[in-house]
Amino acid sequence: MPVQSLPIRDSAFHVRLLHQYLILLKKYPILTKSVTSGILSAMGNLLSQALEAKRKAKEGIPVKEIDISGPARFAIYGLLITGPVSHYFYQLMEVLMPTTVPYCMVKRLLLDRLIFAPAFLLLFFFVMNILEGKRWADFQSKVNSSYWPALKMNWKVWTPFQFININYVAVEVSSSPWLFFYAFIWNVVVLCYQSVLCFQFRVLFANMVALFWYAYLASVRK
Repeated sequence: MPVQSLPIRDSAFHVRLLHQYLILLKKYPILTKSVTSGILSAMGNLLSQALEAKRKAKEGIPVKEIDISGPARFAIYGLLITGPVSHYFYQLMEVLMPTTVPYCMVKRLLLDRLIFAPAFLLLFFFVMNILEGKRWADFQSKVNSSYWPALKMNWKVWTPFQFININYVAVEVSSSPWLFFYAFIWNVVVLCYQSVLCFQFRVLFANMVALFWYAYLASVRK
């Protein structure tokens, strides 16, 4: 009886995973970006708690158990706010500032850094205050103490990434371990040059960077 040969898998796992993700991204762009944002936002909160627990353990301070409500709130924010808002913001940017506009690269960066980033960060503080069940006075207090330092950190951390994101990453992608990140991004770039997709990538690129940004924001919220 002849033995049936198995198909040869000629591509790495992360490449196949990326292709499957791109299929979902093309069929369900907003939903896919929203779920991705929710997952990575929750992971950012968990990362913040893990780093905080490690610091306390070194200092001999009693370490509490993981607060599940934290990742849940961040997941809700990423799912309902970050994913959809980022999707429509990048689409609007393409309409208002196409590549044919003079100095579009600089104008896009200024729009993102000076208008979108401050407003989106303020929205984060507001929504988190609601999800935590706190009062308006708590929101004002947190904004007064943490908003400006967080915004300055946002400008320092996000500006180089966003310059690349809004000018060089295909919009299809824009709405993990470091090696996986680099491999993932590299394959995205290859696919873009092959003209597989051209619009939804910016939210994804931003989400991967946001994993560590939300870890920082989680620490700021404490």
